[in-house]
Amino acid sequence: MSDGRLLIGGTWVRGEGADLPVIDPATENQVGACASASRAQVTAAVAAAAKAQHILARTSAFDRAGVLRGAAARLIAQSDAVARCITIEQGKPLAEARAEVLASAELLEWFADEGRRTYGRLIPARRMGVEQVVTREPVGPVAAFAPWNFPLSQLVRKIGPAFAAGCSLVLKPAEETPGPALMLADMLLESGMPAGALNLVFGDPAEISGMLTLAPDIRKISFTGSVAVGKQLAAQAGAGMKRATMELGGHAPVIISADADIDMACTVIAGAKFRNAGQVCVSPTRFLVEEPVYDEVCDRLASHARDLHIGNGLEAGTQMGPLAHDRRRCAIESLIEDAVKKGGRVLAGGSRTGNRGYFLQPTVIAEATAAMQAMNEEPFGPLALVSRVKDIDSAIDEANRLPFGLAAYGFTRSAASARRMAREVEAGMMTINHLGLALAETPFGGIKESGYGSEGGTEALMDYTVPKFVSLAGEGIVT
Repeated sequence: MSDGRLLIGGTWVRGEGADLPVIDPATENQVGACASASRAQVTAAVAAAAKAQHILARTSAFDRAGVLRGAAARLIAQSDAVARCITIEQGKPLAEARAEVLASAELLEWFADEGRRTYGRLIPARRMGVEQVVTREPVGPVAAFAPWNFPLSQLVRKIGPAFAAGCSLVLKPAEETPGPALMLADMLLESGMPAGALNLVFGDPAEISGMLTLAPDIRKISFTGSVAVGKQLAAQAGAGMKRATMELGGHAPVIISADADIDMACTVIAGAKFRNAGQVCVSPTRFLVEEPVYDEVCDRLASHARDLHIGNGLEAGTQMGPLAHDRRRCAIESLIEDAVKKGGRVLAGGSRTGNRGYFLQPTVIAEATAAMQAMNEEPFGPLALVSRVKDIDSAIDEANRLPFGLAAYGFTRSAASARRMAREVEAGMMTINHLGLALAETPFGGIKESGYGSEGGTEALMDYTVPKFVSLAGEGIVT
């Protein structure tokens, strides 16, 4: 559990600032303390990463893979303890937390193997005696910022590809959920992570992010979070000509055609909607349903929401836990109130539940329109908005109306409609007739204001490397 530690240069140290409370969102009890780094400690973390980068330059991809694989094995062996920590600090049901731990182990294993395949190429020269080679080199020390909604897997999506490519990191996890980061860092050190290759700092987000993005030794920024903060960090990174991966917010549309398998579509998409209480960047949010099946979809979604068992994630049978903090709950309640004032019908949920904890009922609102605030800004909570659409053209138009483009979903039995969705919906990721996102081997990222770069697949690893071209004439070289 969280205990007020920072990791700098391979050594665990106490934060020099005031510790921050870590709150269990299901009980509102303090369950730990998060360290707070001073400016001097942040500077020291950057210096440690820069020093470690020289060590990593002499470390083989094979050896780096061994570190990641060792940490994956330790995660699996300690999965129950790590999952319990995630649930206590973040709130999701224990089953979801366990799934996150196992998925994180798989990510580490996959990037460990992929790092051994960071191939270059040989370009045929225009004259004899010349060798033209392109290699992939690590970009250098990375400043990475991870959110609280997936407090382990989002760390791994940064550590895995960065270290596999040969980059050191200064990582700032979320102060609300520091425990999983501390546990993972211990496992990486036990697996042979070189001192300084991974540094953990917590504290004031604005101060730390400003220091890290402007630090000359930092060569790349990786951020997962809101569009507003991402834009600020991207601007700061641009000022220093630093590379960046930005995995920002979305507002995922779900197109349900009249010819879709409605039973399958509603079962699949409702489960995805209320996973982690809707606090998922790729959570389906805007349900765009063709008129002939509109009422049936509304009824099925509402029935699913009403049947969910809400409670403490540590309790058996819990299917949806609390929101991560009270700010989220208040924000969702405000969106619900606005939607109702503008003609929305609450079919399920809409209210708080229980006397303690940040619980909010899973909510389904029908007759959603573009005039509603919730249809224009990411709710990031257990709120499903259902809109009528006339046809596939109207659905695609609405799907593309917003400036976001992270994930999208579609359900249809028509091959022509499926091809149109795949081709015309503006999103970095689209899954049709099933849930097929966020696998280790597939790209994970958005377009438009949802960011750029990838946190999955080969693309993620390449984002932590730079190409280097060497043209060598062999004439005159004495061996």
